[in-house]
Amino acid sequence: MSVDILITGTGMFAGRMALDLAATAKAPVRVMVAGRNRERLDWLRTACNARAAMFGSPCKVVTHQIDLMDEDASERILDIAKPRIVVQAASIQTSSVIAQKGSKWTELVSRGGLSATAVFQAIISSRMAKAISSSCPDAYYINCSFPDVVNGMITEMGHDVLCGTGNVSILSNVFDGADNRPDKGGQLRVLAHFQNLAPWRLASEQRAGAPAPRVFVGGQEIEDVFETFRDVQLTREPAIEISGASGVTLMLALASGKAWRGHAPGPHGRPGGYPVKYENGVFALDLPEGVDEPEAVAWNDGYERRNGMTVGDGRAHFHGTLRERFLEEKFEHADGFALADLEEVHHDFARLRDTLSSKPAT
Repeated sequence: MSVDILITGTGMFAGRMALDLAATAKAPVRVMVAGRNRERLDWLRTACNARAAMFGSPCKVVTHQIDLMDEDASERILDIAKPRIVVQAASIQTSSVIAQKGSKWTELVSRGGLSATAVFQAIISSRMAKAISSSCPDAYYINCSFPDVVNGMITEMGHDVLCGTGNVSILSNVFDGADNRPDKGGQLRVLAHFQNLAPWRLASEQRAGAPAPRVFVGGQEIEDVFETFRDVQLTREPAIEISGASGVTLMLALASGKAWRGHAPGPHGRPGGYPVKYENGVFALDLPEGVDEPEAVAWNDGYERRNGMTVGDGRAHFHGTLRERFLEEKFEHADGFALADLEEVHHDFARLRDTLSSKPAT
């Protein structure tokens, strides 16, 4: 079998992508969804092909049951699917942790940031990257599991990753669709780190002083982003309706070879999110005039350096409140770890998560 797009994972994020691919494809495309949950796979196959028929879309969705945590799962599914595009959306830490409360673990994630979960997000994604490198290096790899940070881990480990989905493209699309968007004809470009999402989950009057994304329309930077887009409102939970859908147009462009412009997190392993473009088989940054790559990367990287996780010299490094919280828990990896040890280290993180999840928040 050979498919155009392989989606690994059966959660809400993966489901949204598959369902929207089925409804919006204009050219023939074959999609495989792979994961452990047989009942969920059967439903996604049924629903996707029903949507394709409903909307007259030339998309065909098939499924394959596999436990993606099995030692050789990535290699086996690549051999079965022989995909042109791999979209990795499986994780051993759900993104819904951002909306959960009550335990010391959710408290640590809330105060220390989502990078507390980066190791969990990286396990399946790094295994898939390694498998792609060895068996189908020409395939485009889109990692959906915390790409702002995990994509940097993947490239630091010596593997290629095209980009991720969600995060910056949540904000770029809600700004683009906002009623009060300035200069309706001008191209909108956004620089945004995932940490910029949190203020938009709050009521507009609570956003003052929060970290804002950089937004450019028609070449001009908007000075007060929160005031300009005061009517934009995200859910407190992961914005799956937008984030899961945000990579669909890129996937279809890659499958058809057509040019595309948009936004993506973690392009080629860079931290945070950027405007990007795909032309003549090349995927590259599409920065606003007056902003060069070093400036854009440094702006995004600054968020994790103030509070989060960065990578360099083969290691992961923790910063700010996140590092302080790990130190408070006397966690052995508070000062970071070698990325080559990721497989072993994730067991230590799992023990910490289990311990803190059993304790009430302070």
